[in-house]
Amino acid sequence: MIWKPNVTVAAVIERDGKFLLVEEHTSQGLLLNQPAGHLEFNESLLAAVARETLEESAYTFEPQHILGIYRWHAPASDTTYLRFAFTGCILAHDPERTLDDGIVRAIWMSPDEIRACTQRHRSPLILRCVEDYLAGKRYPLELLVHYG
Repeated sequence: MIWKPNVTVAAVIERDGKFLLVEEHTSQGLLLNQPAGHLEFNESLLAAVARETLEESAYTFEPQHILGIYRWHAPASDTTYLRFAFTGCILAHDPERTLDDGIVRAIWMSPDEIRACTQRHRSPLILRCVEDYLAGKRYPLELLVHYG
């Protein structure tokens, strides 16, 4: 049997003590997530996280560090995800931009607000990534090598 995880990227963006999240329709209802999504064919991880952040939040994101690499198995869908999470800065915002299908809005939440609503998180990785960010975890982008 050949098995492969779903490779995803996520942006963990903090501004003035609050983190950027998106509220989205899922098969489990209206849930919260970081701007995140799947790596596309022949796309670098850095390009993917910038693209997903723009598509889901209307913010132009520049990744500056790797926050972490996370493996999570979602029992509801029996799917394993390999998430590459990045931190960085916002370069611009286009409030008139149409967000991806299923995305209701982009919102800024404090760590305490995020901790208080874990039942609305799309995965446990949301809070874990925030906690890792707050703990100061940052790794250089030079760890990534993309050929081609």
